[in-house]
Amino acid sequence: MKVFYDLSWYFKQEKLRYGTGIFILMLVSALTLIPPYVIGLVVDLIDGQNMTQEILIYWMTILAAVGVLSYILRYIWRILIFGASIKLARILRSNLYSHFTKMSSSFYQKRRTGDLMAHATNDIRAVEQTAGAGVLTLVDSLTMGSFVIITMAITISWELTLIALIPMPFMAFATAKYGSMLHHRFGSAQAAFSALNNKVQESMSGIRVTKAFGYEEEEISAFRSQSDDVVKKNMAVARVDALFDPTITIVVGLSYFLSVAFGAYFVINEAITIGQLTSFTVYLGLLIWPMLAFGWFFNIIERGRASYDRIRRLLFVEQEIKDVKGAIESPPAGDVVFDIKEFTYDGEKGLFDIYIHIPRGRTLGIAGKTGSGKSTLSRTLLRDFDIQKGRVLVEGQPLDTYEKDALLTSIAYVPQDHFLFSATIADNIAFGKPEASYKDIVKAAAAAGIHEDIIHFTEGYETMVGERGVTLSGGQKQRLSIARALLLDPEILILDDSLSAVDARTEELILETLKKERKSKTTIITAHRLSALNHADEIIVLEKGRISERGNHEELLLKNRWYAKMYQTQQLESELEGGGDNA
Repeated sequence: MKVFYDLSWYFKQEKLRYGTGIFILMLVSALTLIPPYVIGLVVDLIDGQNMTQEILIYWMTILAAVGVLSYILRYIWRILIFGASIKLARILRSNLYSHFTKMSSSFYQKRRTGDLMAHATNDIRAVEQTAGAGVLTLVDSLTMGSFVIITMAITISWELTLIALIPMPFMAFATAKYGSMLHHRFGSAQAAFSALNNKVQESMSGIRVTKAFGYEEEEISAFRSQSDDVVKKNMAVARVDALFDPTITIVVGLSYFLSVAFGAYFVINEAITIGQLTSFTVYLGLLIWPMLAFGWFFNIIERGRASYDRIRRLLFVEQEIKDVKGAIESPPAGDVVFDIKEFTYDGEKGLFDIYIHIPRGRTLGIAGKTGSGKSTLSRTLLRDFDIQKGRVLVEGQPLDTYEKDALLTSIAYVPQDHFLFSATIADNIAFGKPEASYKDIVKAAAAAGIHEDIIHFTEGYETMVGERGVTLSGGQKQRLSIARALLLDPEILILDDSLSAVDARTEELILETLKKERKSKTTIITAHRLSALNHADEIIVLEKGRISERGNHEELLLKNRWYAKMYQTQQLESELEGGGDNA
């Protein structure tokens, strides 16, 4: 029953809908009591040879009216109660999605996509069942069961009613025990489904790698193993679930046996009539559903409780990055300053003694070995994480003084891992600015050096991109991502090693366009291929999170340290590749 307490906030919110639905449900239960009473009267009339055609038509009319009214009322309460449960599912799904969008990248590094998807599907479906079928079974089992027992006791025989109820305590004990077992087993089953869901998601995303390495059999084996685990845990749930109906059937059978045996004795002793015994057995038949509903109720609420606990644990994870009270709502525009004394990322020290001033309209290049902190430094500007010792300023204000949405309005970020949606090329470019005109989309594509590729596609800008851009080459995906950022014309543009998959000529074209189009705006470029940094106003070289070199391209070449040696090596490699092509 704890899950109903946990969901009380929603029941209060929808009290009119639930209140009306429950009242109508109780009214239907009351109407259900009329047919057994009529049957008993008719049997006694026939037994006493007092039945006439007029009396029979009268009672048949009443039964027909009860049937029609019950049909209408059942339709209404289903719309009210089940409609409310569907609305709860929508609210929870929206809350989860909203929560996901506010979480920092570290949240997703600790959790798997398949598990999050399982929370938003199976778990929410179980909670929806609790708020719909759970409420139905609780109210219907209590009201129908109470009405039937009271009616049997008052209108027929309270002694026979007590005798018929003797097996009931056993059922209450058994269903409570089953419910406790079900709660634990269903939680394990949902966790296993999350793991399977994640395995499928990973396998589909990495299918090309799997096929390239000829790893299909191993993947099938791993999938079969996890699928077997899901079956095993769901079978454990099913074994408990299967105990409910037989237990209830035994209880109902014992009640029938006691009712018929003692009822016949009461009829012989003229304590009740044959018609009343007939009504009593029909009423006892009406008790079957409340008993089944009671067992089903425990089944539903334990599933719902396990799932709602999983959802709440996820929703209770606090945002690591929050807006401060009174945060600036206007997007920033101005100089960027990195003043970082020390920054720890995921328990490891990432950046030390960083001081960089980027005047508005200038370009900063960031170079360094893999793992030197290039991406980490650029992502501090996005407030993916807060800095413990130090700060990053934009327009003279620390990042945490701006609303994050306002801050991100001024920044366009092109990450190393380019993500494209299963939509048209035009829609992918216009993702951050859906209202953009076709002319603006084409202009951004031309600036990113992808326009010529697009017009050679059969459907041009209306070409559908496969999931995660699977139908495009690495260079095309990179350039589409750059076009998406350029369309926003952001105050600050961050290219995080976003030119690695394009050829030297296309790279030069994109860089020349950036230099011409972004004279008054700030650009930050991180790169492994140092030719992408030639035009930068200042270049810094990171080594183990520290600045080891700084200056412009010419100054760094004169120092003849890591930057100069790496640049010369890359130039030599480029010349050799060019020579090989010409041959």
